[in-house]
Amino acid sequence: MELLVHGVGGTTPEKMLGDPRTCRVTGDSTAAVYRRTDDEKAEEHPERYRDEPVVEAYCWSNLTSGNGSRALWLILLPFMVVNLAHWMRAAGPHRGRAVRLHGLLVRLLALSLTVLLIAAVCEVALDLIAWQCAGTSGCTAEHTWLAFMGGQDGWWSLPGRRLALAAVLPVAGTLLLWWLSHRTWNAYESQPPLQRGIAEEDPAADGRPPLSLPGFWYGKRLVARLRAAHTAAGFLTVAAALTAATTRYDRRPGGSALLDVLGWALLVAIVAAAVCVVYVVCRRGRKESTPDDRLDRLAVRLLPGTALALTVLAAVHSAWSRPGWRAVGSLPGDETFGVLAVLQGALVVALALVGLRLHRVRELPRTALAGTAPAAVAMLGCALGAVLSGGVAQRVGDWLNGSGPDSRLPGPPTILTWQSSIIPVLLVLVLALVSWFAFRVWRTARGLTDDVAAGYPGTVPDASRSRRIAGAVARAGITDEAPWLVATIAVATLVLGGVAVVGTLLTHRAPGAAADGAPAFVDGFADTVQAMGSWLIGLGFLLFLTWGRRAYRDQSARRTVGILWDVGTFWPRAAHPFAPPCYAERAVPDLAWRMATWTDEQPDRRLVISGHSQGSVLAAAAVWQLDRDTRRQVALLTYGSPLERLYGRWFPAYFGPRQLSALDGDLEGWRNLWRLTDPIGGPVHPGAADRRGTGRDGVDRGPLLDPLAYGRTLELPLPEPILAHSDYQADPAFDEERDGLLDRLGAARSGPGTRSLPRSRHPARDTPERPVPDGADRPHPAEAPSDGAGPARRPVRRGRAGPPGRAG
Repeated sequence: MELLVHGVGGTTPEKMLGDPRTCRVTGDSTAAVYRRTDDEKAEEHPERYRDEPVVEAYCWSNLTSGNGSRALWLILLPFMVVNLAHWMRAAGPHRGRAVRLHGLLVRLLALSLTVLLIAAVCEVALDLIAWQCAGTSGCTAEHTWLAFMGGQDGWWSLPGRRLALAAVLPVAGTLLLWWLSHRTWNAYESQPPLQRGIAEEDPAADGRPPLSLPGFWYGKRLVARLRAAHTAAGFLTVAAALTAATTRYDRRPGGSALLDVLGWALLVAIVAAAVCVVYVVCRRGRKESTPDDRLDRLAVRLLPGTALALTVLAAVHSAWSRPGWRAVGSLPGDETFGVLAVLQGALVVALALVGLRLHRVRELPRTALAGTAPAAVAMLGCALGAVLSGGVAQRVGDWLNGSGPDSRLPGPPTILTWQSSIIPVLLVLVLALVSWFAFRVWRTARGLTDDVAAGYPGTVPDASRSRRIAGAVARAGITDEAPWLVATIAVATLVLGGVAVVGTLLTHRAPGAAADGAPAFVDGFADTVQAMGSWLIGLGFLLFLTWGRRAYRDQSARRTVGILWDVGTFWPRAAHPFAPPCYAERAVPDLAWRMATWTDEQPDRRLVISGHSQGSVLAAAAVWQLDRDTRRQVALLTYGSPLERLYGRWFPAYFGPRQLSALDGDLEGWRNLWRLTDPIGGPVHPGAADRRGTGRDGVDRGPLLDPLAYGRTLELPLPEPILAHSDYQADPAFDEERDGLLDRLGAARSGPGTRSLPRSRHPARDTPERPVPDGADRPHPAEAPSDGAGPARRPVRRGRAGPPGRAG
């Protein structure tokens, strides 16, 4: 069998199998395995498939795409980024204090991010709307939908009752996050893996690659615990905001002593519940040696219920009659957001130190940012949360703020105003970096142009054609510069966040006033960037949702953003339970079950799993889940694969050289095809010379020529396209390597002297390639062979199978 797995862009079974008549073999409308209709009963007629394999296609595109409503998942982007940091730890030992500390720090960062975003909703609903605007006659006059809260004699005119009503919004937001997490778990991640558990104390739990552990793709217990803890944290944030406002009034002279005592009792209970939340988050991490399917029912049920009960009590306490209470100034908020900003900065710095320590234990030269990638990515996640919080609060504050003197509002807390002011500065920095990388691409392409034709001996140089090919190579190579782009933005964000905290401490804000004591030019600059940040966050939010909706509905848009989104949602929810669902917890068990059931029925069956782009990552992860005997019946063919170039650099603990070499050793055969023009795929072992054989002496074959022909030839009279990341099956090397893997599997199962599976109907054709010299990752086009070989002819398409998809 040949099992095809498409990449990020997704495709249809008809295109993958090259036949308009297909049937579903197993699976559902979300993810399924398909065959040609003529091959549906292939097992009943084995004599028909002695010359070539049965072809199946696994379609998983509906796991990450669908209707446009899924664009709302993009709001969960900060949670996804922080969750991604958990998996980026350096390639130290799989266990140990440093590894546990790394997981603990990321989980605490994730918890702080939940508190930050719920606190931002509380700021908008409780402070800006219910307290400031509803308590100002001019504001309610301009915003008539708040008129029922205004006045002096209405039931809702008391500030505490307005706050209790406004608390419905952050409570509903918390419930929505809980519901999405629970629903997506049942829909995507509840598939049981192959049951091959090992004892926790078994040394194999430490020695095996992590992705081969049977519980890696099933963490029900941890996700349930974290979901309960984060839900409780959201409720407690609302309860704390309500109680802080009421106790500030009750402890004044003339306030009710009974309400004051009840308020302080509520605060004590809230703090105790918060300590329990932190304990639950810190208590345990992932368990991967066996599927972790038990539930801590006490924590899962009692913690959110208790927090919700405290929120209801806080709302009742706030709504109690206080006739003399009037809304003046703003609610407490600077301290909360300032403490969260300082806490997140400290956790990021600690995470960077842990990453450096792990990297020193086992240094891998191609590890992104020398082990500090988790800290940089976590900083970006926190920055997204802070910018979103500050920008939305500033935008709502500007929208509610009236033009008259009696409708002016104090606005959001000072630190949120500073954070919204960071947006234009970060935008200028990003534009500068993009301009620099664009210049790098232009300069590199210009240097490669004169050498492109040397890769096609016997052709007449064409400056225009050479520029296009050189530009494709230069643009593809810029992917390797991504770590420094991330590091620059992360450091700038950390510095600007510190400036925001210091600026808040130095700024004295009075009710109804802006900043005191600042020079005129500083005050003018601050007003300008605040206004720009306010409008940019509103515009950015609309563009964000529009782009996200288009990415889910439009194939070309999805190719642009799909790889980043699918890398983030490939990993299980180990740090943040409100992150988007992990599609691999459905796709990997699907593929592992399919391969195991196929090979277990008859011991002489052979299978080549063929993965393109992200499909190659799913294929490798599924092969890891098989036992050693089954792996000997399986060969792996990858093309346009980011296994090393992306996953190996950013996730070295899981896809490092040691893990990839172990996978190669367990398989009977593995071949990887790549091109210089591919911005995503690359060699599995960069820097190693490609030894063109199909034995166990090498995995990589490439770089393949792209385009297949430089100019017009007798065989190809029309210009050949630059394929880049698409259509690897159009290259003759694909059929050659696939058939070679089937031959190797046949020889291994049959023994010496036994006839193996014949090759395909088409004769093998050598494809001119650029050999990879020792020590070079992405070789220069001038390093093409000069043996006089002409361009290869495009192979005739087989009727039985087409490309798994044009985009990765």
